[in-house]
Amino acid sequence: MAEVHRLKTPLSDEDVGKLKIGDKVLLSGVIYTARDAAHKRLVELIKKGEPLPFDIKGAIMYYVGPAPAKPGYPIGSAGPTTSYRMDPYAPYLLDIGLKAMIGKGGRSQEVIDSMVKNKAIYLAAVGGAAALIAKTIKKAEVIAYEDLRSEAIRRLEVEDFPCIVANDINGNDLLKEGVKKYAEE
Repeated sequence: MAEVHRLKTPLSDEDVGKLKIGDKVLLSGVIYTARDAAHKRLVELIKKGEPLPFDIKGAIMYYVGPAPAKPGYPIGSAGPTTSYRMDPYAPYLLDIGLKAMIGKGGRSQEVIDSMVKNKAIYLAAVGGAAALIAKTIKKAEVIAYEDLRSEAIRRLEVEDFPCIVANDINGNDLLKEGVKKYAEE
């Protein structure tokens, strides 16, 4: 039976260790946005031994390129993007402390293995619910790579940001389990 967990960032090994695939999670605190172009730059910094533009230990990375904010709002529509484009970069970030990623779609076996090795998780956000998700974002500011525009790295302050555990620290995969269960029925 799936449980509902309220978690505050940054995440610890204990936080992610109690989560199982299918569990619902409501996140509060700070999460960071980045897509493939920003990930490429972050990995280049890691390879050069240079510091990242934010503290990655216990952090959550949300794969999103939000729409511009309307007047009076911190952010525009902010739905998840397909995660596999970040797969070549994710293990580098997981190895230095990233604890969770949020997106949509499945992950490669290499990323799943890296999550197990580093005690990290992958959370699915609901595609098509971008306006609803944006309501949980209380503050947004660009902190790096402004030239990437919607794909710049943003620091978001969120309250009860909804997601589902798609991959847990034990290598379990909600998408694969769902397909298997459907095939059995």
